[in-house]
Amino acid sequence: MILEGMFYENAMLHSETRPYPQYPTITAGLMLGTQAIYRYGLRESSYPTLSIVDEITDGQGHIIPPGHYELALSDDRQFLILIESKQPIATMPVFKVEVTMDEKPQIHDAKSLKEKNKKEKEIAKTNRRREKKGMPPVNREEEIYQEASMEYIKDGGYFLIRYERGDVKAWAAIKG
Repeated sequence: MILEGMFYENAMLHSETRPYPQYPTITAGLMLGTQAIYRYGLRESSYPTLSIVDEITDGQGHIIPPGHYELALSDDRQFLILIESKQPIATMPVFKVEVTMDEKPQIHDAKSLKEKNKKEKEIAKTNRRREKKGMPPVNREEEIYQEASMEYIKDGGYFLIRYERGDVKAWAAIKG
């Protein structure tokens, strides 16, 4: 709707007229966050995201195009798996794995177990209240530090890929 000239000036004199919509704008009677895609959608990935800037080729003619990929460590910790849209597209052998056990004593400490049980009871109590009002339950998952990076090493002519998730670090290399 375009307001021009004298009509616009007269419209602005009235206190009830709002030339701009109030926030938030509701379309089709649904508020943002109430649609099924938000309420019942899959949770985010539990793998770190690796951003590839340049395309990577191997000697056999296979190409990995630039983009954002999930990076997963195999169960036996022998390979890093590059995942696109939940489909593995490449595996890279791991040459170094490092596991830090600094946090392990804190996990089994009596004080930390007591705090964890207290948080779980609070979440259960909140979910019971939300269920009575017809709202979806709250799932509070603890944040896990995760990072994936890739850099080109000119001396050897290879890409060094670093994977870190929680207390596990792994390194792999791709000849480029």
